[in-house]
Amino acid sequence: MNGPQFDDSLLEDASLEGNEELRWLALAGSRIRKAALTKPQGHLEHGERPRGILALGSEARLVRAVLEPACPVPFMAWPGPGLPAWVGPLDLAVVLGGYDSPEWVLQCAAEAARRGASLIVAAPADSELAAASSANTTSLIPTFEDDPMAAAVAVLAHLGELGLGPLVHPEHVADAADLVAEACSPRLDLSNNPGKELALELADGLPLIWGGTVLAARASRRIAESLRRACGRPALAADASELDTLLSAVPARDPFADPFDDVNDVRPVVVLLDDDKLHDRLSGTAIGLQAKAEAVGVRVSRISSGDAELRASDVERYVTLLQKGLYGAAYLEIGLGAGA
Repeated sequence: MNGPQFDDSLLEDASLEGNEELRWLALAGSRIRKAALTKPQGHLEHGERPRGILALGSEARLVRAVLEPACPVPFMAWPGPGLPAWVGPLDLAVVLGGYDSPEWVLQCAAEAARRGASLIVAAPADSELAAASSANTTSLIPTFEDDPMAAAVAVLAHLGELGLGPLVHPEHVADAADLVAEACSPRLDLSNNPGKELALELADGLPLIWGGTVLAARASRRIAESLRRACGRPALAADASELDTLLSAVPARDPFADPFDDVNDVRPVVVLLDDDKLHDRLSGTAIGLQAKAEAVGVRVSRISSGDAELRASDVERYVTLLQKGLYGAAYLEIGLGAGA
């Protein structure tokens, strides 16, 4: 395989406790609590339901994935660049961003405020986004660190309190992040660490990631982004039909071939997210992907959000899947010698 070779001994280095990326991941629960416990400025009171809700900015699609099944009014995650013409005083705009929010997000937020729409904005209080969206109808949720996930959890909790989505308990979500941090701690060796195990499984492969539920699919895309940054190789999160097509083009592995004959042979690795918690139809899809992969000698890896009996909420399971995948990406980067 071209590029640096994966060295699993680097994952047991005692100095990893000071690794910045691992420390950032370990503090995810703390950031979620901090964002959720910060009192919104210009708090929206319970009142009449908006005619419609528009979400834009970082993690708008996560907000959509959680709200759509339960939101009592029409909801849309907007990709930009301009604000839809229908947004007006009867509507609610949800805007998530930070210090580096794209210009189109700033313009849309300012335009929504100008039209008199209600706004819920998650951004640092001294950011351009907070200034652009400032209005009597704006509820600002101040964020202190550039963590879109923490901001999204705070927004979801706020919307749940307003009766516009399911109830989200940030403390439970933060606990889920803390449990992953404990399980993926650099103190734990490879045999008992799901983050290090995932990195080892992906060390010499091209990840093909599939999540059967809406939230698992969203997590798969975030994980793929991190894996691409970590290893510099392609990593794809896609629908089952697309992955099936790709697997159909993979030549079957010769079980009698010498594995050292071609060290540059890079093969896919299928990564299934929560495939054991799917309904019958989707469960069959997961089984089909696994069978297709095994038929051509492609490794199958799994990321689980925990036992179904724990009855965790959808947002808790999303955070668990995402954090495990991000830990895997961080350890993959370390094993390749780039993140030590």
